[in-house]
Amino acid sequence: MNTQTEIPSLTKLEYLPYLNENGQIAEELQGKIGVYAIFDEQKILQYVGYSRDVYLSLKQHLVRQIDKCYWVKIQTIERPRRSFLEEIRDRWIAENNSLPVGNGSEEAKWNQPIDAKPTMSEEEKEAYQQAEDIKKIKLLKKVARRLEAEILAALESRNVQMETRFNPKLKEQGLLDLK
Repeated sequence: MNTQTEIPSLTKLEYLPYLNENGQIAEELQGKIGVYAIFDEQKILQYVGYSRDVYLSLKQHLVRQIDKCYWVKIQTIERPRRSFLEEIRDRWIAENNSLPVGNGSEEAKWNQPIDAKPTMSEEEKEAYQQAEDIKKIKLLKKVARRLEAEILAALESRNVQMETRFNPKLKEQGLLDLK
């Protein structure tokens, strides 16, 4: 982790484990502003982003893309400007010589709430089409809760020890996002 104002080469930054030995994202990242690059288990770049709270962003990405978050490289910034954060992100992507899938075709999977609707069974889809508003909400919540249980089980299998709470209001729309 680096806090300088010049743009470091992505290759010169150290790989940090996404989760520490306690199954948590490094707490010293809480409230830190910076740019980060996320790598999979084989250290293949998956996503480059920037945030006003690197810790919260990394937690959100872990929940959304658990199988693709194993390593991270981070540049924290003391006095950030959005244009400078974007410049670092863009340079790191260029340095990679190809657009990471998380910044391209799979960008929504990294940055948008998880949509539980595609996990609906055929029976649930049929029931949803025929239901009135209140029953639609109940069905979407049921589907979202089922997907939430799967996500929590996947996090547990990775030995994630952080509290993970999803926004209950979004479940009514069939969406999962951290609270």
